[in-house]
Amino acid sequence: MAKGNIAVHTENIFPVIKQWLYSDKDIFARELVSNGCDAISKRKKLVLDGEAKAPEKFEIKVTVDKPNKKLIFSDNGLGMTAEEIEKYITQVAFSGAEDFLSKYKDDKTTSIIGHFGLGFYSAFMVGDTVEIESLSYKEGAKPAKWSCDGGTEYEIGEGTRTEVGTDIILNVGKENEEFLDYSRISGILYKYCYFLPVDIYVINAEDEKPSEKPFNDKEPLWLKKPSECTDEEYKEFYTKVFMDMDAPLFWIHLNVDFPFNLKGIIYFPKLKHEASGLEGQIKLYNNQVFVADNIKEVIPEYLMMLRGCIDCPDLPLNVSRSFLQNDGYVKKVSAHIIKKVCDKLTGMFNTDRETLEKYWDDISPFVKYGSMRDESFYEKVKDIVMLKTTKGEYKTVAEYLEGADEKHKNIIYYATNADVQAQYIDMYEQDGVEVVTFPLAIDTHFMSFCEFKNRDIRFKRVDSEITSGAETDKEVAEKLTKLFKDSIGDDKLIVECRDLKTTDLPAIINMSEEARRLNEMSVLMGGNMPEIPDEKKLIVNTGCAITSSILESEDEEYNKLVCNYIYDLASLAHAPLTSEQMKAFLDRSAKILERIR
Repeated sequence: MAKGNIAVHTENIFPVIKQWLYSDKDIFARELVSNGCDAISKRKKLVLDGEAKAPEKFEIKVTVDKPNKKLIFSDNGLGMTAEEIEKYITQVAFSGAEDFLSKYKDDKTTSIIGHFGLGFYSAFMVGDTVEIESLSYKEGAKPAKWSCDGGTEYEIGEGTRTEVGTDIILNVGKENEEFLDYSRISGILYKYCYFLPVDIYVINAEDEKPSEKPFNDKEPLWLKKPSECTDEEYKEFYTKVFMDMDAPLFWIHLNVDFPFNLKGIIYFPKLKHEASGLEGQIKLYNNQVFVADNIKEVIPEYLMMLRGCIDCPDLPLNVSRSFLQNDGYVKKVSAHIIKKVCDKLTGMFNTDRETLEKYWDDISPFVKYGSMRDESFYEKVKDIVMLKTTKGEYKTVAEYLEGADEKHKNIIYYATNADVQAQYIDMYEQDGVEVVTFPLAIDTHFMSFCEFKNRDIRFKRVDSEITSGAETDKEVAEKLTKLFKDSIGDDKLIVECRDLKTTDLPAIINMSEEARRLNEMSVLMGGNMPEIPDEKKLIVNTGCAITSSILESEDEEYNKLVCNYIYDLASLAHAPLTSEQMKAFLDRSAKILERIR
């Protein structure tokens, strides 16, 4: 065996590489398998050109040999001669390593795996000593062996491999013995290499009968033409990749060859009616090799509420992440993905609105969040954003306002909880006014966003504006106001008397839209906003027979009981009661039942 020195000026380059890549140590397997796949691709081309012979089948084998503390990555690609190992392993790669470190050693956001030919050297993140056994496809070539312990010295000489291809042998040290676990390596390869276009076998050296079937899927669905895929195939692929037994609502199949190469499938999953805390998963691939989840430079943040696989063969991975954000190709890819999502939504609205309405409750958090995050997205979808009425109908903002009379022009009335606010909804519907539902946490922000974008439009909750009927008798109003204030005993409570259109309700709670939104915003921000005055009002209905009867009664105890009970009912319809309030309400209910027994 001959000895040599790697011609580098950077001392102790391996410790630098190991330290740099420590957080992503498991991607060494991705790099070594990817290199094997590249070698096979090159041999396939030579076979087609008549310059090389083909093996019985092309394959990559990853052997976990725990007893001997070895990991072996084998491929039957084009192989290397000793001279080629000298050139590509000890000269080109390390020259690139020095170049990289000199440029990016202070940029901690940059990943150097796969950059400047460093992929092979990721083996030293796990292997204390790394060996190469290779036999070139060239006629008369001799097998070659190379070994290095992570320093600048290496040994090279004649090898023992008898078939064309390459073995990368990692002698695993004590600190990395976790990678000698068969399930650990299988999990890493499943994550990064499941869709590689070469049969991959993961072999446990301790297994007497290793599997004869490759573990990977060489032809992911995104490589097929959309016209060749069935709905069942899309659903099966979704379940397999994302381990979600709930079928996706619908999907977009990306298939672009010009002006850039982009393939993939984006799924719309059920978002479970809440935008906060949602995390989708957009998997980014490069020539079928998994790169990472949710790369924000390629996939806008709001699209990450969706799920999907995107394969960008031309993605510039050999640059720093900070440069990736400004790369023209990346911007075009990102813009195209956004456009296809918008086209899908608007297309469904125009040609299959019934289906879009069927899924609207599930996807509305995504549409609302995307509109607020991205101006271009909002401009494309603003005319198809739908509001759901309390009667279960779906209308755009324009459609809702078309049905409003002059009195309610440009005002959209909404309820956050149709059950709790049923009495208010009923009052509006009796007056011929439609009410829409906004049950999500994101809706408070979305309403304010819409009002900012459309200065003439206002959203008002049904309990923030009460329509009055006939003029209330001033003397009656004064007596009722004093009676309720004295009975309830809350100095902060504002009591007003009105003759409401409905005669069924004795009283309702009213809070201004502005005060309520500020309170909700304060809660969402963890109470970190200035204290907001409580502008809650008790509106007593003078047109209700129950309130009129109070004035006719001279039983002060009974009057006090009924006033508090009416306040309880109004509070209950406005918002959930506290445990203390609920106890008082139940006590009063029992006392009233005793009275009417």
